[in-house]
Amino acid sequence: MKFKITILALFILLAGMTKDKPAYQIFNVKGKKSTYKSLIKDANACDVILFGELHNNPVSHWLELQLAKDLYKTEKQNLVLGAEMFESDNQLTLNKYLKGEIKEADFKKDARFWPNYETDYKPLVELARNTNMGFIASNTPRKYASMVYKGGFDTLNLLSADEKLLLATLPIEYDPELSCYKKMIQMQMGSSHASPNLPKAQAIKDATMAYFIMKNLSAGKKVLHFNGSYHSDYFEGIMWYLKKANPYLTVLTIATVEQSDISKLSDEYILLADYIIVVPDDMTKTYSDKE
Repeated sequence: MKFKITILALFILLAGMTKDKPAYQIFNVKGKKSTYKSLIKDANACDVILFGELHNNPVSHWLELQLAKDLYKTEKQNLVLGAEMFESDNQLTLNKYLKGEIKEADFKKDARFWPNYETDYKPLVELARNTNMGFIASNTPRKYASMVYKGGFDTLNLLSADEKLLLATLPIEYDPELSCYKKMIQMQMGSSHASPNLPKAQAIKDATMAYFIMKNLSAGKKVLHFNGSYHSDYFEGIMWYLKKANPYLTVLTIATVEQSDISKLSDEYILLADYIIVVPDDMTKTYSDKE
């Protein structure tokens, strides 16, 4: 009997050690477990999907690619991709590459790729190129965001007419009471580099990304946009500007977070987005944010 009990105990121990280790779990806005199938169904019913990623998280990038592929099956060329990772002054270069008019080396030279382009964003660009989908270079050119950080929104009035075409329409509407912007002020308190213009620099990016999403959202089109989660968390940021442009627009938000235990959504992330993708916090990274 003792021998049988020992064998049973060993079996239970081994079973616990070899249980499945899922790479992610999806939750809905209320913190209830959901599925990729449900996410796809809701994404098909929306005008815009804001996919909030963690920039160095491989699960984020893999699911972005899967979502783009699956939406293309129903939308075809009515699906337009867009990304924070490309700035609006790179749109012409991006268009030329998608049409096969320039080589990748020329595209790479002109487009100011993020360090993780090859592993994380190239698959999305190549998908658009191979299927003739549009791709929006939606972000504010960094030099203009830097201007706002140093001198506020008024510095944008110094830009030429052509330069202003690369941004959301001026003047930029701005609500400093939005939690995403207030949090940025709180996070930099005590820093020697603290600036009240930091959230304004974020806002010019949010406003410009929303502006170019709307510009590409003609009748029958759907935009799947990739951005850092902070740009769309809690239905603020980009979404706030989209709703200002069109209150009747249907927008689905996705956020990505990391937890040690992915079986239950932490209370702090409830209401973060329509769908929250939870990834183990020891997930391997596509690059080090300390580099």
